[in-house]
Order: sequence, then C-alpha cells, then structure tokens
Amino acid sequence: QVQLVESGGGLVQAGGSLRLSCVVFGSIFSIHAMGWYRQAPGKQRELVATFTSGGSTNYADSVKGRFTISTDNAKNTVYLQMNSLKPEDTAVYYCNVDLGPRVVARLHWGQGTQVTVSS
Repeated sequence: QVQLVESGGGLVQAGGSLRLSCVVFGSIFSIHAMGWYRQAPGKQRELVATFTSGGSTNYADSVKGRFTISTDNAKNTVYLQMNSLKPEDTAVYYCNVDLGPRVVARLHWGQGTQVTVSS
C-alpha cells in the first residue's frame, strides 16, 4: 500500500513563506510524477505544481515566480516552497503521486494540509 504524509502547513502572514513536504511510504519501484494541488472552500481542486520523473515542472499561472516544487528522490519526498504568499493562496493543499501506467493503483493522494494566509 502507498501512503502520503504531508507536513508544513499552517498560518502565515501575507508575504511570508512556507515549505510543504510530502513523504511517500510504501513499496514503490518507480514514481512517474509528483505534484501539489489545492482546494479552497466551494471550489474545485486545482493543480498548483507538478514535477515529472523527467525533471520537468509545471506551475499554475497564479503561483509562477512564487512557488517552487522540488523532489528528493532518495527519500521519496516532494517539497513545495511557497514564497510571497497571498490570501488567495489559502486552501487545503494535497500531495499527489503518480506511480505510472504499469501499476494497478496509479494515483495516490495525501490527506491534505491547511494553509491559511492572513492579509
């Protein structure tokens, strides 16, 4: 079984920074991609940033230049460095791992961690 454990969320003042971490536990031979998503109350979950096994990254326009996704493959960990936070960044942030097309259960999600940015 695969389990994702997130940490780093909390309350921060606008303009501040947070770093989210997500560790993937389980018997995993390969990770195709990892990413961060967020969901604000009453809104659909949206992509924040992804990091593929090929090293490419993708960011939502709203966070470009402020957020950075990175990985530590040896630790099966993905990070999201969030700088210059804005109140509109307030949401529950979810870690996601894509194990690729050659497994029965490809996508796995963390439990979510709350990020609240005060104005």
